[in-house]
Amino acid sequence: MNMASSAESYFEYLYTVGFEDTNIVGNVYYTNYLRWQGRCREMFLKERAPEVLVDLQDDLKLFTLKVDCEFFAEVTAFDDISVRMRLIDLAQTQLEFGFDYLRLEPGGETLVARGRQRVACMRGPNNATAPARIPESMIRALAPFTVAGARGAE
Repeated sequence: MNMASSAESYFEYLYTVGFEDTNIVGNVYYTNYLRWQGRCREMFLKERAPEVLVDLQDDLKLFTLKVDCEFFAEVTAFDDISVRMRLIDLAQTQLEFGFDYLRLEPGGETLVARGRQRVACMRGPNNATAPARIPESMIRALAPFTVAGARGAE
């Protein structure tokens, strides 16, 4: 289940951790956090910017240039996780997302990790792509989820 909250200024992807997400010790394997970033971004496009999905079937490409994630607490099978995405930087051809990972608990929530993802927009055939402006429909869709003071997002 996915949802967005304009009042909180983040796009939210909800996920329940399964055994397939854990390692032999029982905690979530680190690469899954990066996979959840990608899934959150995909669900954002599906729900908030479907025009971009159509554009991706044409010649638009979104290249992930950089990802990182800092871990604060362990996550295990059957934990309910909220991945909250915000726009933290917007340039003509690139944007950067911030992700907060929270474990949802009956008494509240705990920040378990924080990550970032830098993405470049490109167009053209696979052997001749060139930087391209971020689609206006994507910029409009990201507006409610922009961190105050984000560079280029005024």
